[in-house]
Amino acid sequence: MPVPDPYRWLEDPDDPATKDWLVGQERLLESELDALPGREGFKARIAELLGSGSIGAPTWRGERRFFMRRTPGQEHAVLYTVDPGGAERALLDPMTLDPTGLTTLDSWQPDKEGRLLAYQVSVGGDEESSLYLMDVAYGDRIEGPIDRCRYSPVAWLPGGEAFYYVRRLPATEVPEGEEQFHRRVYLHRVGTSTAEDVLIFGEGLEKTNYYGVAVSLDGRWLQISASRGTAPRNDLWVADLQASSPSSPDLVVVQEGVDAQSALHFGRDGRLYVFTDRDAPRARVCVTDPSEPWFEKWRDLIPQDPEAVLTDFAILDDLDRPVMLVAWTRHAISEISVHDLVTGERVGEVPTPGLGTIGGISERPEGGHEAWFGYTDNTVPPSIQRYDARTGETTLWAASPGAVEVPAVKTEQVTYLSADGSEVHMLVISPPGAEGPRPTILYGYGGFGISMTPGYSASILSWVEAGGTYAIAQLRGGGEQGEEWHRAGMLSLKQNVFDDLHAAAEHLIATGVTTSSRLAISGGSNGGLLVGAGLTQRPDLYAAVVCSAPLLDMIRYELFGLGATWNVEYGSAEKPDEFAWLHSYSPYHHVREGVSYPATLFTVFQSDTRVHPLHAWKMCAALQHAQASERPILLRNEAEAGHGARAVSKTVELAADQLTFLAHHTGLTS
Repeated sequence: MPVPDPYRWLEDPDDPATKDWLVGQERLLESELDALPGREGFKARIAELLGSGSIGAPTWRGERRFFMRRTPGQEHAVLYTVDPGGAERALLDPMTLDPTGLTTLDSWQPDKEGRLLAYQVSVGGDEESSLYLMDVAYGDRIEGPIDRCRYSPVAWLPGGEAFYYVRRLPATEVPEGEEQFHRRVYLHRVGTSTAEDVLIFGEGLEKTNYYGVAVSLDGRWLQISASRGTAPRNDLWVADLQASSPSSPDLVVVQEGVDAQSALHFGRDGRLYVFTDRDAPRARVCVTDPSEPWFEKWRDLIPQDPEAVLTDFAILDDLDRPVMLVAWTRHAISEISVHDLVTGERVGEVPTPGLGTIGGISERPEGGHEAWFGYTDNTVPPSIQRYDARTGETTLWAASPGAVEVPAVKTEQVTYLSADGSEVHMLVISPPGAEGPRPTILYGYGGFGISMTPGYSASILSWVEAGGTYAIAQLRGGGEQGEEWHRAGMLSLKQNVFDDLHAAAEHLIATGVTTSSRLAISGGSNGGLLVGAGLTQRPDLYAAVVCSAPLLDMIRYELFGLGATWNVEYGSAEKPDEFAWLHSYSPYHHVREGVSYPATLFTVFQSDTRVHPLHAWKMCAALQHAQASERPILLRNEAEAGHGARAVSKTVELAADQLTFLAHHTGLTS
């Protein structure tokens, strides 16, 4: 069927017409935003609340540890190390690398002895990571850059002489337009040219594959996983590096062609622990012998829970009775249970600071009786907690470094019914004692199995302190209730996610929290698709929309950025039945002339290499042409910024502009 696309010319950012159009949009944005009250107040308060800084969990290598921390006033978090003698020093400060603040530290991985550090940085938000090596003792860069390393894991062999990593093929070796794909796993030996790297895996496989790679603590076991794009399934191989060479590992299939996700952990006790959602959509932990890693040999250690989702585990074995700590989320609220390592019997729980979100549990690689985990909730900045299995006590290990006065808020978890009767959970954050309908932002994501969990947010707190309510809906497509919940909102079932959003809005109105004239929706990336569908399907239900870095043209999304890696989530327009799904909700294709649409602010980032800003450009143009009311349709097009990490000052500016816009169009005047 023919599909109208009147603004396709906006797909070319280098076209003079596109450039002129963007200049005009910038002028329109400035004229509208500059006239709105409250912007400087939001900026000041968001910056103040972000002055809490941040702190990351320690990564141990013997008696040396590595961690991230951002102090008040810093634009980016800094990577620190603490020497065995207790001396702390900064290893990597992005502002030292680049005083403009445009360089971000994307990932880092010390070798197994803590002597060398592999780290990846990118510039201007493009996420095109380059990999470097550093001598930890001296802080000197000893190798790099190795380019084309976006999203690359690094798996060190013992001794720090070599590591496995993932790198894209050169652009000259792939078809035009496929430069973002075609990854391979390589072995790199420190001190040699990348031209001598050994190709280990990936030849002849799916172009959109992502690869994971890990090496056990003792260096004996190599595991490689492959996922087609963002598919919620992976193939998995393992090799015994004692029985075959690291440069030519004899890989044995653990899982192939199975609709499930699995990962391996080689225990210090000689057992193989399998984290999997195979036959267990809320996940479980199984055990087997490393020499028999196949599914038929797996035995349940921590079975699937009927309600909670298993998210992580850690092993503490310097005890008379070794234990496994198991992290769960129950309706997106975190908890940790303690289990006998041999039998899996539940023997206790880990005290946690409150009803919030727990980050990954870390342990010392060589074993011990201590574990560390991050904690945050809606009013508590990130902290690191230490659990001592000998005493059963949890204590504060490190708090975020800045002292801030956090406003009092009331957080409720409510449930409501969606269009098909499904029960959906939602967090509602309000000023204490607030009564009557009030300006409300409804936020959602609903995709890729990503869970919406409680967390410290300067933007949310600023909004609520000003008198508004902020609601976070745990829509289908997310991971809050496990993999079945994810799949209930993907592919042909994507409309469920939009129905869940509309039902959340109707619940907030029916319960007196807000009214449609005071209700805004906000979302980014896949959440931008969500609110794009929201405003085109139910323009009467919402007063205002913030749509950030969105996917909106679902007929052509695969042709740009990383779009081809997402057809496992959305479907492909090249297949007739999947085209029908996509066309049924594609926001750009459902803009209708003469409709009174909500006031809408698109925020996009010129260096975004995941979701091209053309989606918002085209949708903005279509809405401006179609809009039947006086409510504005605006575009905030930010240069030298991308989809992910950014400097704090850029975060403040963006959040203040968004809240100022939403406050004006929902009547928040406090």
